[in-house]
Amino acid sequence: MVSGNLFHCRKHSWPPEEYISRATLQLFDFDSAAPPEQAWRRRLDSHANILKEFSVTFREAIKMVRLGIRLWSYIREEASHGRKAPIDPFTKESCKPSASQGVPLGAMGSGSISRGFRGEFRQWQIIPGICEASPVMANQFSIFISRDGGNKNYASVLAPGQHEGLGKKGDLGISSWGWNLSGDCSTYHALFPRAWTVYDGEPDPELKVSCRQISPFIPHNYRDSSLPTAVFVYTLVNTGKERAKVSLLFTWANSIGGVSHLSGDHVNEPFIGEDGVSGVLLHHKTAKGNPPVTFAIAACETQNVNVTVLPCFGLSGESSVTAKDIWAMMVKDGQFDRENFNSGASLPSSPGETLCAAVSASAWVEPHGKCTVAFALSWSSPKVRFSKGSSYHRRYTKFYGTSERAALNLVHDALKHYKRWEEEIEKWQAPILNDENLPEWYKFTLFNELYFLVAGGTVWIDSSLVDESMRNYPKTTERNLEANKCFESQQNCVGSNHLTTIVPSDLDQNCVGSNHEPGIHHRETVPAESSYFFNSMSQHDERNDVGRFLYLEGVEYIMWCTYDVHFYASFALLELFPKIELSIQRDFAKAVLSEDGRRVKFLAEGNWGIRKVRGSVPHDLGTHDPWHEMNAYNIHDTSKWKDLNPKFVLQVYRDFSATGDMAFGVDVWPSVRAAMEYMEQFDRDEDGLIENDGFPDQTYDAWTVHGVSAYCGGLWLAALQAAASMALQLGDRDFAEWCKSTFLRAKPAFEAKLWNGSYFNYDSGSSSNSKSIQADQLAGQWYTFSSGLPSLFDEGKITSTLQKIYDFNVMRVKGGKMGAVNGMHPNGKVDETCMQSREIWTGVTYAVAATMIFAGMEEEGFKTAEGIFTAGWSEEGYGYWFQTPEAWTIDGHFRSLIYMRPLSIWGMQWALSLPKAILEAPKINVMDRIHVSPNSWRPKGNEMSVRRIAPKRGCFGNSTFYCTCE
Repeated sequence: MVSGNLFHCRKHSWPPEEYISRATLQLFDFDSAAPPEQAWRRRLDSHANILKEFSVTFREAIKMVRLGIRLWSYIREEASHGRKAPIDPFTKESCKPSASQGVPLGAMGSGSISRGFRGEFRQWQIIPGICEASPVMANQFSIFISRDGGNKNYASVLAPGQHEGLGKKGDLGISSWGWNLSGDCSTYHALFPRAWTVYDGEPDPELKVSCRQISPFIPHNYRDSSLPTAVFVYTLVNTGKERAKVSLLFTWANSIGGVSHLSGDHVNEPFIGEDGVSGVLLHHKTAKGNPPVTFAIAACETQNVNVTVLPCFGLSGESSVTAKDIWAMMVKDGQFDRENFNSGASLPSSPGETLCAAVSASAWVEPHGKCTVAFALSWSSPKVRFSKGSSYHRRYTKFYGTSERAALNLVHDALKHYKRWEEEIEKWQAPILNDENLPEWYKFTLFNELYFLVAGGTVWIDSSLVDESMRNYPKTTERNLEANKCFESQQNCVGSNHLTTIVPSDLDQNCVGSNHEPGIHHRETVPAESSYFFNSMSQHDERNDVGRFLYLEGVEYIMWCTYDVHFYASFALLELFPKIELSIQRDFAKAVLSEDGRRVKFLAEGNWGIRKVRGSVPHDLGTHDPWHEMNAYNIHDTSKWKDLNPKFVLQVYRDFSATGDMAFGVDVWPSVRAAMEYMEQFDRDEDGLIENDGFPDQTYDAWTVHGVSAYCGGLWLAALQAAASMALQLGDRDFAEWCKSTFLRAKPAFEAKLWNGSYFNYDSGSSSNSKSIQADQLAGQWYTFSSGLPSLFDEGKITSTLQKIYDFNVMRVKGGKMGAVNGMHPNGKVDETCMQSREIWTGVTYAVAATMIFAGMEEEGFKTAEGIFTAGWSEEGYGYWFQTPEAWTIDGHFRSLIYMRPLSIWGMQWALSLPKAILEAPKINVMDRIHVSPNSWRPKGNEMSVRRIAPKRGCFGNSTFYCTCE
């Protein structure tokens, strides 16, 4: 796959005429049948090479040997309880990853199925946290063509015959089918959430076929964007002189991936629905107590299209009808017996038996005539259950009910409404696609990176059922305050299994805390169901209730809504589904004010701590029981990380500024203030700056930091400015003063310790990499730009730093064709201090590019981001399309495919088109509006208390927030 051209050529355009003849494109110039002018394209005969995974060096392995032993033990312990550890580098998938991915099916949060560019259905994620990568090869579209006179007949699966197991003699399964497509005249065109496959004269030279795949991913549409369904619209154009009978066949196995089809007790059932929609329901009984799933495959009968079904067939001689039998039926008749609709539900399948179904749609196409045939697929798994017992109903059940038979209504509505979906998709995409100032690669990559919001293990639930689940959550006993003191003194004392609420009290305004804990001092222990979902943040009007949303850090790192990564990815949600973004922020705001006293062993050092410390922002919302059991990540104690709390404050302020949602700001303000106060404990020398603690206490969790760091310190400076602005807007002037006074001390200290004349050093320590050029050193400035706040540094420092990153981290790695390497020594050598310093992080590269665009360095920004396209998405690259990894090495070896952070490409779009609320905000330096009183800075040890929650009437109605009472 990778050729020398990767580093020598730069292609700017991929016109469809290079892949499809102009005459064929003109034939499809109606009803959206032709692929768009700008799309990601591949020929179906392209080789899908096996991807190469990274490996640690000998030196890195020695450093991590103790971690590896502890991680191995933890993985085995989790397996003994029937659970999968969130991080498991030791277990490899039987299906090796390859460069074969394409646009996934379905919308958000209801399970997903990916479809490779050659047509195979793969990457099954119906059960939360489980990804079955192997394709189910019985799931296919096939075509059968006969012409008047009977001299020309064609039959083929509409996928190249390049798969293992095909061609076995005497086989009664799918290898007996006609795998006759070479793929050299067939092409795939992807512009998420749609994809086109064009068969330009194969298998029949006189029949042009276009298949258009459509999923209802529609920004700002919080109903249809939750639906588990997809439509396949076939456009047939007969260029011959004879009438052609064309039959399309859709086959589907009763399976959710892996070997689930062999578990038994599955049932198929034909149906005739309304408006000519007919097909088969496939009721799947999942193993291990997981909720059942029902699939529906269907086609729409019209005046010219006849739909028939075969409810059951098998893949072996033990079945009454085999795959070989149905192929013979279709070759002979092009359809099935209509009496099959009356056959009723099948007998449950036996263990070891594969149960499949088929839908056929047949039509006559006149010479030089055209015809459209539409199929749909849906799956209904209304209940989502996590491995520790909590279960919820998915978002789509709010509109379709909680029966698995909703699959029937889903396929019906998909076939009836897909044209409206396409209109809305085209309206959304057109302004970007038509912008001649944007590079072509950027336009389609911007949309295609959104694949992760479908294929990233997303779960979207009906929020009213969260409270129902919480009511059923086990009650807890009151926890003695001494338990925490006992634990902190390293005794074998364990708190009870629950969350503790931090309740600001009217009686404790002048309390002083100890050990620099956050300034919330009165704690009231309450049951988990009330502690976590505070009324103040749960009572939203129906219009703004969009349920609750989870997405994985990656399919290999199974943690929900990993927050240090969401910091980068959240621009996509804020731009396209802002209510979901605010919902996630509310969840983390609630989490800040909670504590979970259960003991956890942290694997990096083998020390113990508690699962969730009050005032800290959790790393994630959990794995096996999200919302209830947070911080599934247990490599390090993330309550000591220095980036999570500032990232929370920055994201909240950006979202608050962009949406203008004052109710949101009021609701989350207590958590913002608590998160800021929590960080005071990390200012060791009273200079206003937080210091890192000599371990990887940040999102770069293998890259050690000493003292003040450019990354975390810059985030802290930006958070002080954001918190000051938010405090001012919400009337908390005392806190605004504290933020400003701290900022005024911190900024000169930051520059004095880190600025070296051309960029900010990695950290203020004396290690071999302290002067490294970190690509991500201006992350705080990126968010300052993104939120409309004044710059943290003067323009000259920002420009100099970005130019240094561009010249060294970008251009000195394969001429800029790989992205930005995380660390680079000033002598131009890659920083190989650790695994992560030598990696190129795709999402960070997009973030750096966004910062460059904000700083007026558009050319450098697009060139930087283009390296990710060239290495990951281009035909000459490494094959990471629709599975963009967290990282790759300078040799192109990946780590962690299908990862959240690359959604940060939408940070580039944010930089190019800031929302109106930010653009039209008053251009006044917020710090200049804050008067600092002499006593606004307290000496070390005098803990700031969070003021009582009091109503702010008149301006904010009945909302509550921390206020200054005068």
